[in-house]
Amino acid sequence: PTAKGYKKITPGFIRTGIGNFFANLDYPATILNQFLQGKAVTGLKDTGRFLLNTTLGVAGIFDVATPIGLQAHDEDFGQTLAVWGVNSGPYLTLPLFGPSTLRDAPSRIFDFFLDPLNYTEIPWEAEWGQRVLDVVHTRAELLTLDPTLERAFDPYAFIRDAWLQRREFEIFDGAPPPETLDEEFLEEDE
Repeated sequence: PTAKGYKKITPGFIRTGIGNFFANLDYPATILNQFLQGKAVTGLKDTGRFLLNTTLGVAGIFDVATPIGLQAHDEDFGQTLAVWGVNSGPYLTLPLFGPSTLRDAPSRIFDFFLDPLNYTEIPWEAEWGQRVLDVVHTRAELLTLDPTLERAFDPYAFIRDAWLQRREFEIFDGAPPPETLDEEFLEEDE
């Protein structure tokens, strides 16, 4: 209900600005993880993106980097661990955090310490207000998926499979290795 109310009373351009602001706050973690994954060129481009959006984009409220060709990326420590060869482990659903895996859940701690909000001198009420707004905004953006979940035969399995597929897509930067029927049969025979 909170997300529905937020979406109803907040104009679209303001929601876009809020989304841009929170996406910009994630960029220090994205940049560091790109360097840890060996993506130095992308890391440098995203450093420029972060600096442009933070300064000319007024703390990231306006996305001035995309129109000049600096596309957005999203990397986290869970992806870095995957690139380093750490297996995902079992799928988990964490209260308040949502879908994850045994590899990705603890990696959120690393990313948490890269959040610039942890190093600002603002009252705790304002900091937690921003965190709550981020959660409400994220949920409001996902409201359009609710009808799809209502039609799913098994919503848990649908979310699990969709999340794991999306995660693999993110880890391999949109080009996951192809799976063949021969590989599936070989795994079943072993």
